[in-house]
Amino acid sequence: MSGFEPDNRFKPLTPREENAKSNVVIAYIFMLLGIFTGVFWFIGAIWAMVKADEARGTFFEDHYANIIGTFWWGIFWSVVGVILAFFFIGYIVLLGVWIWSIFRMVKGIARATSNQSYREIFNPF
Repeated sequence: MSGFEPDNRFKPLTPREENAKSNVVIAYIFMLLGIFTGVFWFIGAIWAMVKADEARGTFFEDHYANIIGTFWWGIFWSVVGVILAFFFIGYIVLLGVWIWSIFRMVKGIARATSNQSYREIFNPF
């Protein structure tokens, strides 16, 4: 083994991988819209939860984990932020959640459209 991971950007995708990619891009778009509208945040997360099983074994699988994780952690920290809003610090928490969510969605959609998994595998060579 050479220690290098294959570059999936130039490898043709199987129909199953194309389907997983399409569904994850749809979920990311819904999540990005949801940052501004709210309701699409839930639609994007539900879409990812429903379609995650179809992506098992593809390199798009961790994109679904990213969307679902971002959704649940975003909900948790948003509730904490709303509770703490009485002490002003909650607004800072809510702003942090908003920025963090945008970063994860933009990174995810950029990597998915480049046919890459969400998390880069560490390779020191």
